[in-house]
Amino acid sequence: MEKKNTAPVKPPKVRFTAKEVKRQWPLLVWAMAFFAYGIIFNYIPLAGWVMAFQNYKPKTGLFHSKWIGMEKFKFLFSDKNFIMDIRNTLAMGVLNLVATFVMAILFAILLNELKSRGGKRVVQTISYLPHFLSWIIVTGILHDALSASGIVNELLGYLGQSPINFFAEPKYFWGIVAFANVWKETGWNAIIYLAAITSIDPNLYEAAEIDGAGRWGKIRHITLPSLRPTIMILLLMNIGWILNAGFEVQYILGNGLVKRVSETIDIYTLTWGISQNDYSLGTAAGIFRSAVSIALILIANYVARKTGEDKLF
Repeated sequence: MEKKNTAPVKPPKVRFTAKEVKRQWPLLVWAMAFFAYGIIFNYIPLAGWVMAFQNYKPKTGLFHSKWIGMEKFKFLFSDKNFIMDIRNTLAMGVLNLVATFVMAILFAILLNELKSRGGKRVVQTISYLPHFLSWIIVTGILHDALSASGIVNELLGYLGQSPINFFAEPKYFWGIVAFANVWKETGWNAIIYLAAITSIDPNLYEAAEIDGAGRWGKIRHITLPSLRPTIMILLLMNIGWILNAGFEVQYILGNGLVKRVSETIDIYTLTWGISQNDYSLGTAAGIFRSAVSIALILIANYVARKTGEDKLF
């Protein structure tokens, strides 16, 4: 018997000719526009990183400021406030990532289990509306709800509990930030998981039901394994944003009483770069954050390859 050729069929090569350019010129124009946008707004500003190695003064500019090498980086890692800000940024970044990820997946699964289409649409619409609110509004609502006369302390009073000054106790601050991110982004983040759930073959659920699986059994053995590729892709994409723990929430809700747990690298950069007019130190802090983010992405990709998750891509 003749052996069948099982080698993968290579797609035909498209020659870059004048005719092909004329046929696809609208796509090329749009591609060049996005390419130019990336170069202008993402790569050209990187030239400003040279400020981290200079004693930069606006009046002298980049070309005439004194070169000082790594002095600003040495100052950063000898500054106890910066080390504290690294700890706060990492802690809140990891907490926000875990909380928003878990809650978005749980919410998408629970929403999928609703039988009423109308009820599902209403709940989904209400859940992702906070995404379109600015952090100023969100923090304002949180501040009013958690203030001494807010609804949370009123409920505690009805339950016979003493009121809590949430914004004077450092132990509550990270939880407040995580709750703010969960409330604002859970509904929006759940959309992609809902889309992934709708692509699951209904025959799998029918077969599981015939085998005696209940709702939890179908979620455990069908829904969650089917969501695994989506979860891994989004997780790898968001790991690099761990040091982007936030700025608005911490800056607005923070105060002197919780300063040691509320300040982040972004606030440190603002304090030195704008308030103290030390643009070089602020730039050095920003470079450090970018370098750590790149390292986290590389580590995540390495782990994905070692665990066999690279085949998802």
